[in-house]
Amino acid sequence: MIPLDGPYYEDLSVGQVLPRQPSVVVDEGMAALYQSMVGERLPMALDPVVFEAVAGRPGRLASPALVMHLSIGHSTTLTRRVIANLFYRDLRLLRPVLIGQSLATTVTVVALSDSRPRPGRPHRGKVLVDIVTTADGEPAITYQRAPLLPQATGEQPGHDDDLGTATPLDLASFAGLVPTDWDFTVLGPGTAWKPGDTIVDPARDVVDNALALVRLTNNLAMVHRDAAESPYPQRLLYGGHIVGLAQASLSRVLPGMATVVGWHACDHTGPAFEGDQVSFRHTLLDVAPAGAGRAFAVQVEGFAHRSDEPKKILDWTPIATAP
Repeated sequence: MIPLDGPYYEDLSVGQVLPRQPSVVVDEGMAALYQSMVGERLPMALDPVVFEAVAGRPGRLASPALVMHLSIGHSTTLTRRVIANLFYRDLRLLRPVLIGQSLATTVTVVALSDSRPRPGRPHRGKVLVDIVTTADGEPAITYQRAPLLPQATGEQPGHDDDLGTATPLDLASFAGLVPTDWDFTVLGPGTAWKPGDTIVDPARDVVDNALALVRLTNNLAMVHRDAAESPYPQRLLYGGHIVGLAQASLSRVLPGMATVVGWHACDHTGPAFEGDQVSFRHTLLDVAPAGAGRAFAVQVEGFAHRSDEPKKILDWTPIATAP
């Protein structure tokens, strides 16, 4: 039995499947509320006529960032007491999720590793989990996540599993996730963006509605709801909120952006808080053919402007598709 205020690190074991949160339908109201929070420019998510012209079937794309927020929110059955999220790894959106589909998520513990003990600090540990989210019962998202969790009492359990290492970017493996029957010509002529070139989005944004996004996505992490649980004087922002704003920024600088099919890596390099003024810059790492379009691996860096020197708070490498 997982305690209501946990789990704590010592409650977990390799192979354990966490209790599922309720499944959720991505409906029109949810999409509208999320759009009001981030202001994306994804034609296939904004207009079902465009989606049908590109995909050749009726429907409307659910924002891949919104879908990820819901999947991550489902995974917080594990992370009510999270101290930090160490990384997301090899995240793949196996198929487009459409408005009206029902999402459900399974979280399985695959590795545990005690953190180095420090005098005067409660013990803590690293947990690697496999996450699978389905859409109407079919696998739609797979990834690994590694949160750092506190230990409530007692001696360290003695776990020393290998959490693995990040692998080099393999863009071709992500390009294979792009539907081969999509007609990308509907989305425009494409871009001349070349690998190595950086685009700075001149439109800075403000983080707001932090609690609304947490509640919308059933995120149970206490640190995002209660300042008393935060290591900072105020509530710690859910890191995915910055990712959502970053994806919205990418949708402004990449003409005809259709969707996102994966994340090669995602690191939150600094804390973020409600009210932060944020900016983003985008560096194209690689581009490859993908169906009738192209797959773009982009390093997206996010910065918080709280003083004279911007603080880097995000280093994210999504794989976006466009003409």
